[in-house]
Amino acid sequence: MPGPLVVNDSVVIPDTELVWRFSRSSGPGGQGVNTTDSRVELTFDVAATTALPPVLKARALDRLGAATITVAASEYRSQLRNREAAAHRLAQRLREAIAPPPKRRRPTKPSRGAVERRITTKKHRSDLKRLRRNP
Repeated sequence: MPGPLVVNDSVVIPDTELVWRFSRSSGPGGQGVNTTDSRVELTFDVAATTALPPVLKARALDRLGAATITVAASEYRSQLRNREAAAHRLAQRLREAIAPPPKRRRPTKPSRGAVERRITTKKHRSDLKRLRRNP
């Protein structure tokens, strides 16, 4: 599964900047569990990358709080499936880290008609409760 990691349309991480580590996975797996290195750790150094423009790199470092991202995958019995899962998770985390900030909320106030409807409803409810009381 070598090759670049596509984060979005404009960001592609070259394979040379990704560090893959393999180890034995814990949990059930039958006879092959003790012999196959199916657990995958994928590490990416955000601070040293050349794939991100300076603005996106600063945004990612600010949001992630760390210079390197390490993603582990061991839910599948096959190393290939775990590699795909780790690559997908890393791409997702990077997508979230470099996403533009959400638009600021523009404060609004209720319209005069909405305020009048609310007060009319409150008065109506008050009158109903007042009529239920004993004189």
